Amino acid sequence: MKAMVIKSFGEPEVFEITEIPKPELKPGYVLIRVEASSVNPIDYKIRSGLLKSLAPETGVLGFDVAGTIEGVGDGVSKFIEGEEVFGCSGAVKEQSGALAEYQLVDANLLAKKPANLSLEECVALPLVSITAWDALVRGANIKEGECVLVHGGAGGVGHLGIQLAKMKGAKVFSTVSSNEKAEIVKGYGATPINYCNLSVSQYVEEHTDQKGFDVVFDTVGGDNLMRSFEASKLEGRVTSVNTRITCDLSILHQKALSLHVVFMIIPILHNQDKGKVLHGEILKKIVTGVESEAIKPLIHKEIFPFERISEAHSLLESGKATGKIVLRAFGIE
Repeated sequence: MKAMVIKSFGEPEVFEITEIPKPELKPGYVLIRVEASSVNPIDYKIRSGLLKSLAPETGVLGFDVAGTIEGVGDGVSKFIEGEEVFGCSGAVKEQSGALAEYQLVDANLLAKKPANLSLEECVALPLVSITAWDALVRGANIKEGECVLVHGGAGGVGHLGIQLAKMKGAKVFSTVSSNEKAEIVKGYGATPINYCNLSVSQYVEEHTDQKGFDVVFDTVGGDNLMRSFEASKLEGRVTSVNTRITCDLSILHQKALSLHVVFMIIPILHNQDKGKVLHGEILKKIVTGVESEAIKPLIHKEIFPFERISEAHSLLESGKATGKIVLRAFGIE
């Protein structure tokens, strides 16, 4: 079968169209005829060599998958051949990614696609929606009426965070850097805060009467983690998807904050069956939200065929994409 393969680490141009063996069915797995995938930051971090220890043995990236089940392994009862499914299947170590004609995926990681979305639309959801759910529902346990701040609400994870918080009845605010992004978060029901014009103390005073936010969801990371601590109320909850920094955590003690860190590929990376089942269950809840129109994915205006994966990676790394970058599989019109 055809696949887009990286045979070395480097710039986006390292991808090559390569013939590799079609995967064989095994118990607990399904064989998917891939119709769409998407690009996530972890894809280019592996490709560039920043996270080379996670690289899939086959060199095939693509964490999100959507397609049609062509084969069902022993022990799988929740799916049948011909069903359209989606999920975050992973592309690490022994698990080959979705940038191929076929992918073998643990059935626990999948859900049937929403009735009101195409495969290309729903493939924008798995990694980012599971991440947002883990952060806000499982980690922060947000409650109705709470004030939630989402850093980077116009981004892939952020726009899902806004929608999940709204589903739970929270009052949602989001930091943005432009008027265009302000309109995006407003469209999802959040009050925009342009951090280029306001300091943390200024927007905390304006929107929380100096008390701080009940929950702060940091999808940006780096130095922004300290701003998240500053924006939180006393005994508040901070969740983050990027904490690979060295910083002074004394403010956590001073404000009695709780910090929940999300690394959503843990179940895939460490082959944790319980975690994989949880991912599948979360996706079912996301499907319910999509079908009730409480959740809508933000998708970049141009869909790239697999053969143009290098361009898609370059676009994501440039920071100029608006919405999730979706990829169309080989032979799909």
